Amino acid sequence: MLWLSGMSMLIAMQLRLFASTQWLYDETGSAVQLGILGAIQFLQMPVVVYGGLLADIINRKKLMVFTQSVSFISMALLTLASWNGILAPWMIFTVTGMTGIVNMLGNSARPAMLPRVIPRSHTTNAVTFQTASFQIGQIAAPLLFGLLFTQFGVTTTFLVGSVFAGVSMIAPAMINASGAPDPDTTAQSKVSALREGAKFVKRHPILPGLYLLDVGVTIVSFYRMLFPLFASGLYGMGAEGTALLGSANALGGVGGSMLVFFTEKIRHKGRIVLTATLAYAVGLIAFGLTPIFWIGLIIVAFLGATDSVGMTMRQAIVQLTTPDRLIGRASSAHSFAAMTANNVGQMEVAFVSAAIGAGATMVLGGFIGIAVVGIIWVAIPGIRRYEYVEISPNEVVDDKS
Repeated sequence: MLWLSGMSMLIAMQLRLFASTQWLYDETGSAVQLGILGAIQFLQMPVVVYGGLLADIINRKKLMVFTQSVSFISMALLTLASWNGILAPWMIFTVTGMTGIVNMLGNSARPAMLPRVIPRSHTTNAVTFQTASFQIGQIAAPLLFGLLFTQFGVTTTFLVGSVFAGVSMIAPAMINASGAPDPDTTAQSKVSALREGAKFVKRHPILPGLYLLDVGVTIVSFYRMLFPLFASGLYGMGAEGTALLGSANALGGVGGSMLVFFTEKIRHKGRIVLTATLAYAVGLIAFGLTPIFWIGLIIVAFLGATDSVGMTMRQAIVQLTTPDRLIGRASSAHSFAAMTANNVGQMEVAFVSAAIGAGATMVLGGFIGIAVVGIIWVAIPGIRRYEYVEISPNEVVDDKS
């Protein structure tokens, strides 16, 4: 049920974002409008940390039900607006901002529920399976978007997204495991609990570096929600190009997630993150320099693979190095870093692409990404030194951090 809720939420969100960005670009023809959409999503960031706190102090299942109900209602309203021919950019901006804020309040509840349904000994594989299946959803969603949008229009696309949002709203209530918070956390004041979470993350030898790595690279390279811009700017294509680029990226993500399964016995988990991020930065340069569409699809798949390896290992390290009572707050710090990077990155890439072109923007982002990896490697040695091997109950192994 936890998986079903996450998968349905992902497909609903992808359909909403792809339909919104494609409709907005078709209506306005402006890359700046896509950048404004990223700016609006950035408004959600102040609530991210509070969402992590909520995941630790109230019932995690109820929190997921509430936040997904807002997404369901918002999607239904967009469907009605489009059906009646009154859909306007301000509606897209409003729903994007509102659902983003509410989803931020519930995003930390899902990873915080994972230790309640999965034994610690299977944490990395559980995160990998979840990431891989979500990547499969990210393959299906762009293809579904391409079919629905080109054949039936934006109204049907929003309608189907509403159905998936409804499933994501219902599924958390059917989870058998307890979603109740730890009594020690509920006994604290909200301010004390926030301070405790901030202190834990700040003093952690690995997590701050992981978050900085994500921010430093993504902020100059975020491309996924700008596929309409790249499909048009690099290849002269419309919605079909957007759909194929999105699916290729997600297909590569599945391959990257599968690759993580084979890293189970590799001790140097931190070095895996750094190496994958470096490869991602090199891929950005290749993407920006490639004018041939089918080669671009291969490179986008490579970007999805390397990004997925880094993302999966970051999520696993958060789970493995954080006590259950603090997972919500640690996960919210991770979400804050990732979402900040994504939203600022969407604005930066859109605005810079409007100024110097899509290809040059990716090349620039790739070189900056390489520099960021080098700085993190040298300046924060805790990441490259982190070692962990998952073991069976009868094995013994050191866990070094």
